[in-house]
Amino acid sequence: MTTLADTPPTGERERRPVILAVDDEPAVLAAVARDLRRGFGERFRIMRTSSGAEALEVLGQIRARGEQVALLVADQRMPGMEGTEYLARARQLVPDAKRVLLTAYADTEAAIAAINEVALDYYLMKPWDPPEEQFFPVLEDLLTTWESGAALEAGGVRVIGHRFSKESHDLRDFLARNRVPARWLDVERDGEARELLRIAAVPADRLPVALLEDGSVLERPSVLELAERLGVVGVPASDHYDLVIVGGGPAGLAAAVYGASEGLKTALVEREAPGGQAGQSSRIENYLGFPAGLSGSDLARRAADQARRLGAELLTMRDAARLRVEGSGRIVELTGGAELSANCVLIASGVSYNQLRAPGFAELTGAGIYYGAALTEARSCADQHVVIIGGANSAGQAAVYFASYASQVTMLVRGESLTSSMSHYLIEQLAALPNVDVRTGTQAIRAEGEDDHLARLTMRGPDGSESTERVDACFVFIGAAPRTDWLEGTVTRDERGFIVAGLDVKGNGWPLARDPYLLETSVPGVFVAGDVRARSIKRVASAVGEGSMSVSLAHEYLAEG
Repeated sequence: MTTLADTPPTGERERRPVILAVDDEPAVLAAVARDLRRGFGERFRIMRTSSGAEALEVLGQIRARGEQVALLVADQRMPGMEGTEYLARARQLVPDAKRVLLTAYADTEAAIAAINEVALDYYLMKPWDPPEEQFFPVLEDLLTTWESGAALEAGGVRVIGHRFSKESHDLRDFLARNRVPARWLDVERDGEARELLRIAAVPADRLPVALLEDGSVLERPSVLELAERLGVVGVPASDHYDLVIVGGGPAGLAAAVYGASEGLKTALVEREAPGGQAGQSSRIENYLGFPAGLSGSDLARRAADQARRLGAELLTMRDAARLRVEGSGRIVELTGGAELSANCVLIASGVSYNQLRAPGFAELTGAGIYYGAALTEARSCADQHVVIIGGANSAGQAAVYFASYASQVTMLVRGESLTSSMSHYLIEQLAALPNVDVRTGTQAIRAEGEDDHLARLTMRGPDGSESTERVDACFVFIGAAPRTDWLEGTVTRDERGFIVAGLDVKGNGWPLARDPYLLETSVPGVFVAGDVRARSIKRVASAVGEGSMSVSLAHEYLAEG
């Protein structure tokens, strides 16, 4: 039985996003609907059905009306169609909806398997009394995450441009990574884009164009110009801090959270967007406490919100240009001329993906070739051939993500196998995807374009033979170089530019009688954490651990007086 009894009559009903609950037991379904109404009825429209087949019908009707579905709650043990089968089919209809499975204790293994099979967001074991502790917090977290994504999709800023334009791509990527609500309109595919350009009297040779909520129109804006107009560029509230953190990846964000929570006046400087390279990861599945995994963007959002709530200042779109030592003071000079004085500095500036030097790659960067995941491009790759170059976790996560959109994903891995560079869980996931082809011992040696965007890649296989294939998009993950040029002449680095720390700097210009602390650089009071540290473990969890540890070491340094 399908019922809309939980909603007001059509004439009074707002177009609120839908939460749909499915259970074949009337008493349980009534209890689920009751708790959903009590916890979320003001923000969402609660609907319920008694079978998976009826729920799929309802979802089809909701889609036909152009309404949004925020959350699907389904019981696992239902006759005719189990909860996992229903959620898998529902995912095709409403891919952005959050998915929760209701299970008995005996169904735990099925629920864990569903995390991979249907991208399950959470499973709840019955009963969940009291709902205030066992039910509401879980769903509130999922719905808040969904609302954040929905706000980005329905945002007021509109960017009009060409899909295969580097300038357009840079604007889209900036807005997405900084979680600025915005809509992208492709001038070649969207009639709305051409109509807006006509109304705004903007010629086609002035793309990309940004239409702001205040009615202003920016023609061919730079990322910095758009950031300043949107108020994204951070302005320091003070000249002096206890702790200045350079870099907003997992290490820097963890340090900001712990520094602020422990009473240190803390400022974080980030050149692009909170999250760093990890913020571009489509799915991080081995981070402790998140059995269903989470996206790098979601992790960055949570961490940045937490740091701000605790009192840290996050200065985005600002970059460090130089570190200066003046007595006990540590001065971070920023691009644009500003300076931040600090008692302690943490360098967590991370790394940048290496550029592929093969012919054609430089010319087509941003026009079909991208460095990093560039998740803003994923939906544009529907039913296309995507190539991922690289064999580490970041490349594997991207391949799994793009496989949900592209008709074919080809991974080019220089090494003989993935086992030495990629986590086992990712290798298994890739092997299970029918549209992912992993080619080991293979390199891309040339890129060619048509109409100013990528069209073909030439590849060399392990036997030396070459082949050329049609390709729609290529994403490159081929190692990384540390962002440490700004430390030249100040902090000791190794031959590759990574920062040396701990006992490795003793006898290498270390000026004090005591031994350096574990994460302390050659400059006392200047610490390093994350991927930019020499011999670091390139994992999100280790970066978070080092960022947290650096705050304890900073306290010890400050206690020296």
